[in-house]
Amino acid sequence: MRIRVGCAGELGGLREIERAAGRWFGEIGMSEIADDEPPSLDELARYQRAGMLWVAVDGADRPVAYLLAEPVDGNLHVEQVSVHPDSARRGVGRALLDHLAAWGAAEGVPALTLTTFAEVPWNAPYYERCGFQRLAEDALTPGLREIRRQEAAHGLDRWPRVCMRRAL
Repeated sequence: MRIRVGCAGELGGLREIERAAGRWFGEIGMSEIADDEPPSLDELARYQRAGMLWVAVDGADRPVAYLLAEPVDGNLHVEQVSVHPDSARRGVGRALLDHLAAWGAAEGVPALTLTTFAEVPWNAPYYERCGFQRLAEDALTPGLREIRRQEAAHGLDRWPRVCMRRAL
């Protein structure tokens, strides 16, 4: 498995990876999440230009998964991790997270953060196995509070959500 920075010409394919990965949410009664549009090409391009888009690629150098991150309150916030179902359960998501952790540590970043669904098996329980810990409400930074506010406005609080942190 090779991980590298994503290229501008791959952005459309990343949207398809997200659509495919999102179908799992439909299988557990979260059809609104399954049907939600992936990040736009403009949004993905913003991450790509900032150097905050990584892809895991197959032997033909085609992306099978991707990770978006952004600086939030001095940490690296994992905005999205999506793995195509054909490549799932092979450690691809964990490899992307570990890659970001190594990159962040080399840059002197103290932690990774993310927000996720608390009760979806491939969300909070999975991230706990990847070294993330749930944050209490009073431990949220201003940036994480703003992210949670935006998520609530988008309707994501219909299901329990949690903020998580992984020290580097």
